[in-house]
Amino acid sequence: MLAAAAPPPKERTTRQQVAQAERARAAEQAAQQQDAARAAAAAAEEQRLAEQRVAAAARLQQTEGATEAAATRMDDLQRRRREAAAKLAARAEAMQPLLPVIERLSLYPAETLLAVPAAPEQTLRGIIVLQGLARQLQRESAALRRAQAALDAAAAAVQRETPKLAAAEAAQQQEAAALDQQIAAAQADRQQADADADAAAARAADQAARAATLRTMLVTLGARRHAEAASAREDALRATREKHVAEAEAAHKREAALGRPFGGGTLAAAATPRGQLTAPVAGTVFRSWGDPTDAGPATGISYHAAPAARVVSPCAGRVEFAAPFRSYGLLLILDCGGGYDAVLAGLERLDAKAGQDVRSGEPVGVMPNWEPGGGSSRPSLYVELRHGGQPVNPAPWLKATS
Repeated sequence: MLAAAAPPPKERTTRQQVAQAERARAAEQAAQQQDAARAAAAAAEEQRLAEQRVAAAARLQQTEGATEAAATRMDDLQRRRREAAAKLAARAEAMQPLLPVIERLSLYPAETLLAVPAAPEQTLRGIIVLQGLARQLQRESAALRRAQAALDAAAAAVQRETPKLAAAEAAQQQEAAALDQQIAAAQADRQQADADADAAAARAADQAARAATLRTMLVTLGARRHAEAASAREDALRATREKHVAEAEAAHKREAALGRPFGGGTLAAAATPRGQLTAPVAGTVFRSWGDPTDAGPATGISYHAAPAARVVSPCAGRVEFAAPFRSYGLLLILDCGGGYDAVLAGLERLDAKAGQDVRSGEPVGVMPNWEPGGGSSRPSLYVELRHGGQPVNPAPWLKATS
């Protein structure tokens, strides 16, 4: 039996190339699967950490609610104390000229009357006047005692409230420190992964900050979003024509991301107000939509909050602007979807940056600190909701808070 003839060298080379190509394709597929698995694990971990931040911010806001209530009571008590002290001082000053007469009458009533020679009729009239004066002095003395009692009561109430406020602030600081650690870790991760995105966001923020008014800025931001989405669409079409699959897929993803804000819970274009937004701070609304202001009817709502209260995102979406702007101070603008933008002003610190995706309830900044009872004006958080650049009443969109 004759041995099988060996394949020609050319055919042998072809088979080897095919085998190498198959091995390379299998290795590439395995690498792609590993990359996809790592990307999915990273996305899941990012979502888990974001949910942790949302939960931590919710716990912090519960403690801030107690702090805000205690701080408000302290502020009111100190105001009442100052008012009582002012009334006491005013009454004491009014009685000061009469004190020598009162003292002499109380010690030597008969001698005081006889010391002034006068006709019987004048003496009688003097006695009647002194009786009226005595009654008035009795009323003034009683009022003085009431003012002193009110001052003492206010001072005692302040003393009782002080440890409650201190305990509430301590609990708030403990929760805030834990949340700050999570925010710092997230920011460190983003700094490593988002260098290019940071540069683009910085350019966008610089362009928006040149706007003269808030409305002009929102128009600028909207135009930039449309331009970036159009650019991504063109990149996807070009990559598809040139059969660059990975590049086309990346461009399609970028176009989709630019076309709608990140995550669930955002507003649709045809949404109706039914409490879809999270209250951005645990506090009390002291100026409502339409209330009179120096600039006309209010086009947003304003909150009083606890000292150094945490501010959270009212919606899931993308941070469009996070920087100082004109008289607003530190300004945060969030794209909530459907043409709706949430505007937050009055912050002392920003924990989010332009281009960042946030979830509803995720911490984005901190309010200024203030001293309850110190007599200075309280800082406030101003909140606007805009649709197509026009302000709308945010109150019915916000979830009711306990």
